[in-house]
Amino acid sequence: MTVPGIPMLKRIGLFLATNLAVLVLLGIVMSVLSAMGFQLQGGAGLLVMAAVIGFGGSLISLMTSKMIAKWTTRAQVITQPRDPMEQWLLSTVTRQAQAAGIKVPEVAIYDAPEINAFATGPSRNNSLVAVSTGLLRAMDRDEAEAVLAHEVSHVANGDMVTMALIQGVLNTFVIVLARIVGRVVDGYLFGNRDGAPGIGYYAIVLVLDLIFGIFASMIAMWFSRHREFRADAGGAALAGREKMIAALTRLSQTYGASTLPKQVAAFGISGGVGHGLRRLLMSHPPLEERIQALRNATPDAHAVRQGVVA
Repeated sequence: MTVPGIPMLKRIGLFLATNLAVLVLLGIVMSVLSAMGFQLQGGAGLLVMAAVIGFGGSLISLMTSKMIAKWTTRAQVITQPRDPMEQWLLSTVTRQAQAAGIKVPEVAIYDAPEINAFATGPSRNNSLVAVSTGLLRAMDRDEAEAVLAHEVSHVANGDMVTMALIQGVLNTFVIVLARIVGRVVDGYLFGNRDGAPGIGYYAIVLVLDLIFGIFASMIAMWFSRHREFRADAGGAALAGREKMIAALTRLSQTYGASTLPKQVAAFGISGGVGHGLRRLLMSHPPLEERIQALRNATPDAHAVRQGVVA
């Protein structure tokens, strides 16, 4: 997990800046299309255009997620195992994927000092699970097995697709609401109730895109934290509760800023530390809460019947 303080603030700032830049870009695209005469008539037209643009970015990001993850982390996919560790990684992910009922993901290793791993991909049957060299050095086989199970659970739960859809809905909501409120405010402030939008309208919409974008990010991060608990439970079902608790405990004892790029950071095993408003923008719950949730949970009945709970 990350050290509290400035590094976490910088990561939150980068996350917000990236997402808000996307929303601003979407807003500019809509404004240009409107100026060129491509805007459809009425509220339904605005909604359709916003949905096309809002979902378009999310779906493109989803479809290219594996390629981008490999490129940004320089992850090396294991095709032919070169040593016992790579063979163990492949066989473990294969066994867990079969137990979870999904196609075996690609398995990769990326060079990074921290203990971390991530899963990504456009679907449950077209995915990638990658682990850091730092994880392989610091964790024993039981702990690493639990981390792999956590990531396989992300894939089996369809978290990548769900996050993309949620982001698409939020993008659409921000685009539409910013323009509706912008038109109302423009009318009251500048008296422009019936004419074509002026510079004041576009300035107001830009500010509203930023404000609503922050709230949209909070909603997306709330869901991200929620599905971390589900992935922990899935990891416990596949690898064993005590192994999952041991892996999270090991993570809680390590410190250092994550080197994962923003595109896949939300699907890493470790998260940051945050309190108050800062916590609302965290992609992961505190590790202590995740460990306590596992200790308080009862084994999943379906998992027990399938024999995957240790």
